Amino acid sequence: MKSKPVGPIPEGYYALEGQLSIGGKTASEIAAAAGETPLFVYSRDLISARIRQLREALPDRIGVNYAIKANPFRPVLEHMRPLVDGFDIASSGELRLAQQAGIDPARISFAGPGKRDDELEAAIAAGVTLNCESSGEGERAMAIGGRLGVRPRIAIRVNPDFELKGSGMKMGGGAKPFGVDAEKVPDLARYLLDEGADWRGLHIFTGSQALNADAIIEAQSNVLKLADELAQAIGEPLPKLNMGGGFGIPYFPGDEPLDLASVGKALHERVEGLPASLQKAELCLELGRYLVGEAGVYLCRVIDRKDSHGVTYLVTDGGLHHQLAASGNFGTVVRRNYPIAVANRFDADAAEVVSVVGCLCTPLDRLADLAHLPRGDVGDLIAVFCAGAYGATASPSAFLGHGSAGEVLV
Repeated sequence: MKSKPVGPIPEGYYALEGQLSIGGKTASEIAAAAGETPLFVYSRDLISARIRQLREALPDRIGVNYAIKANPFRPVLEHMRPLVDGFDIASSGELRLAQQAGIDPARISFAGPGKRDDELEAAIAAGVTLNCESSGEGERAMAIGGRLGVRPRIAIRVNPDFELKGSGMKMGGGAKPFGVDAEKVPDLARYLLDEGADWRGLHIFTGSQALNADAIIEAQSNVLKLADELAQAIGEPLPKLNMGGGFGIPYFPGDEPLDLASVGKALHERVEGLPASLQKAELCLELGRYLVGEAGVYLCRVIDRKDSHGVTYLVTDGGLHHQLAASGNFGTVVRRNYPIAVANRFDADAAEVVSVVGCLCTPLDRLADLAHLPRGDVGDLIAVFCAGAYGATASPSAFLGHGSAGEVLV
């Protein structure tokens, strides 16, 4: 039977005693220590290595923020705390997680188009920077700050007229629920300044999951140009500019890693020629999956092996309720295979074509279609890679009552 290709296994994984090794331990050792599968395993070494690569490529002037929504697991946040410059949240729930991980609220910014009054109050009281997404939100924030006797720290999230070309999820350009249309930003900024807000600048996020360096370079150039234009219209130099992110990771066959060196080189050139309105601004990138996505592996165990009309199925104790994206049901139009392996036979040659499915009673529950893998038997461990971002918290863990997967940082 003809096989379908699988995505590229990220760099940094190797065989130890014939098994997949994560953090110097075999997959079997990790699963045994956890006492359960399915299990998300995150590598602290790979997270640290990715941040070092970024620091080496980017100008010193550019800070790195971590978008907590990518992976809010507390040990991951605690590991990130000394490694990045700031944290971006999208709810008061994520604010609580950040505070529990010991993160100073002054390092946190809060975006999202539907912030409730209780969320605004919690953020303002804690000293978090609000990325304001509408004039109404700005007015509510100032009223809450007045009631609390606190100057709200407020930036404006801008909905630019351009987008990040080739991005998997476009967050700018045209009508969007996110941010304030660019032409409306100066009036809102002047209102906030007149009302006494602690003005924190602009947040311009154009898209996510882009692998084309030229597209990212173009978007960043457009962001800096727009920020300068808006600062001049506001009449105040910017104290801070969150330039967004958009850096993607390879998930699927044929995907190539982002050329980080080219992006860094272009940013060095841009930073050397910043306009007066941005010369004293704190500049940062906001990244999530790029920092943690390739550092995570989803481990599940084969509980049955069966044949149906010539197709061999490996049925696992995992599935889309934990790894929705790998099943092809999280934003993809045509389902393609994530990187996948038989973890306890990581160095074995491919020997058969199999489809790997989960335990849910739905045909949507597929982890791999017709993948060419080493033979898999009952009790073997299956590894799905690129599971460090938008896995555990972006999947319907309550679906059919099977519950959540375990999580460990090794």
